[in-house]
Amino acid sequence: MYAKKKIVTVLALMLSTSGVVFAQTKNASAKASKPSMSDILKASQASDWRLLNPENTLYLDMEKGRVVIELAPEFAPKNVANIKALVKEGYFDGLAMIRSHDNYVAQWGDPGEKREFKNAAKEVEGEFTVKLNKHDKQDKQATFTQLPDVDGYAPQVGHANSFAAARDPKTQTTWLTHCYGAIGVARGNETNSGNGSSLYAVTGHAPRNLDRNITVVGRVRQGIELLSSLPRGTGALGFYEKAEERTPIKSVRLASDVPEGERTKLEVFRTDTANFKALVEAQRNREGEWYKFAANHIELCNVPIPVRVVK
Repeated sequence: MYAKKKIVTVLALMLSTSGVVFAQTKNASAKASKPSMSDILKASQASDWRLLNPENTLYLDMEKGRVVIELAPEFAPKNVANIKALVKEGYFDGLAMIRSHDNYVAQWGDPGEKREFKNAAKEVEGEFTVKLNKHDKQDKQATFTQLPDVDGYAPQVGHANSFAAARDPKTQTTWLTHCYGAIGVARGNETNSGNGSSLYAVTGHAPRNLDRNITVVGRVRQGIELLSSLPRGTGALGFYEKAEERTPIKSVRLASDVPEGERTKLEVFRTDTANFKALVEAQRNREGEWYKFAANHIELCNVPIPVRVVK
């Protein structure tokens, strides 16, 4: 990384779900022939950002802080609807983090699987892919910014509505991908065995082999460090073996059900703009004093999606 003596300023802006803080090196901007990511973000306009919709935003509150999750109903409408139903009936309140698998996922739910459902469905069919609809301009899937580089897991990859996504033009299907911070619905062998009562967040290297095998419903927009830093479970697959090992969940709420003054107001960088394309190119070919080699390539899960707090 950067030598300490060369760091002169820090751009205090949360980037992607990991809260990355970018440092600028002395004279790097002067030597760069193209704008850096920091330059692009500094020059961004209000139209380059969008507010999280309170109707599709979850607050997972724990003792150490809040995890903000944005749901993507356009990619998993049935599962998202059932998760909202579970949240509204207070299903997750008082439950716990039940698993922390090193370099993989953190999972939460009912460790005893005894909590009763009220209005939510007990069975929901998995939505591993959804149909493309390129001609409906109201469909947010239609605004797909494709990456220029080859991907080993899908014919096309890119971003839709600020979510990392993939597409197959032959089957006319699209799906969300298992990048860092992605939220998935835990299930058994049957495709309808996941109902949203147990969810996980990717906290390690992107397990893209899970794509199209499980329902992805959204992404952590803030607070991923609260999940990635959980103590690793000692049981099989990282499950906690004892109750005292589990981190309690205070509550899970829809932002729209939380009083205005208690909400975490965030904006996410739009992925359907010229500035986002410039950002991708800046990350594909890093320049400046520190970099000696430009890769001219970027993997889907390495594309940062900036997030900022609304003042």
